[in-house]
Amino acid sequence: MHKKRIKVGFFVPSLTSGGAERIMAFISQAIAKEKFETVLVSVGHEKDTKYDVSNTKVIYLNQDRVLTALPALYKILKTENFDVTMSAIRHMNALMGFLSLFFKKTKFIGREANVMSVLDNFKEPNDRDYPNWVYKFAYRQLDAIVCQSNDMLNDLSKEFPQFKSKYELINNPITDGFKPKEKTTLASEPLQFITVASLEPRKGHLRVLEGLARLDVDFKYYMIGKGSLEDEIFTNAERLGIREKVKHIPFTKEIKKHLADSNVFIQGSYVEGFPNALLESCAVGTPVIAFNAPGGINEIIQNGENGFIIETPSELKESIHKILNTDNFSPEKVSKSVFEKYHSTVIIKRYEQLFEKLNTNLTI
Repeated sequence: MHKKRIKVGFFVPSLTSGGAERIMAFISQAIAKEKFETVLVSVGHEKDTKYDVSNTKVIYLNQDRVLTALPALYKILKTENFDVTMSAIRHMNALMGFLSLFFKKTKFIGREANVMSVLDNFKEPNDRDYPNWVYKFAYRQLDAIVCQSNDMLNDLSKEFPQFKSKYELINNPITDGFKPKEKTTLASEPLQFITVASLEPRKGHLRVLEGLARLDVDFKYYMIGKGSLEDEIFTNAERLGIREKVKHIPFTKEIKKHLADSNVFIQGSYVEGFPNALLESCAVGTPVIAFNAPGGINEIIQNGENGFIIETPSELKESIHKILNTDNFSPEKVSKSVFEKYHSTVIIKRYEQLFEKLNTNLTI
């Protein structure tokens, strides 16, 4: 009798740019291959892939919507014979919950991606949503539900208290390649600020601009991301008199370099799941300033140690000056504040333990 590898399927709507998709792709490749056989299943198209997925088997269903991919998903589950599956993003989790009814020998995990009670206030045109009874029924079928932050877990516990025994708190990992920069950038001029986020209302770019317009120092503000709010953002930058200071990069594979070159990372979000870019900024040693919002921000930021949490745009100027005029924010110190808790080896181990706990067929 010997142990067999646990076969885990990771299911995502697509592999286009998005935090949940990137983390799922990372986990599928980072877990121990001597213990786990992994398959990454994308409902979307191969041509849209934005991440390196060379270290795992990838199946593309080449569908435009999760719902229309139902027959293809059923076929994959039947032919691949997974021991465990994990899906991400709520509408994908719902569909997998329904499909679990036909695969009793497979354990199904749903990975929440946001604090839904707040996110519901920021509906976007392409959002996929179902009636609440659909989620309630589907989540009843899941064997575990992963929450990335305490805020997310508490929010879900209020929405579906009957499933509390299924909830698992596992934060996002710092993905590979994020290392502290060799020297501080705090003395550079003009100052360089950065936000990495989709240009959507929930990400709060407009209140960041309101705060930056109050600054009395020369700066450049880099926005990495794209979205429906682009025109409004630049119209407001023009109104505030800082249009020439705002630089837009729709997409880049050089996130690490941009974070390391910046003096301060600024996050304006009204809600998060567990903010990857903010975490990665700390990892490279660039301090952060974030508006107070649910979604793990208060778990990552230690005021005065790796950045500040603020409440209003008027506080942004003061917090930037605090970072620039103190010696508390060395790259080594800022980086250390997150690596001990969120290093990939720590987080991946949590996932491996969850997969092993749920799997009921470890030997043959």
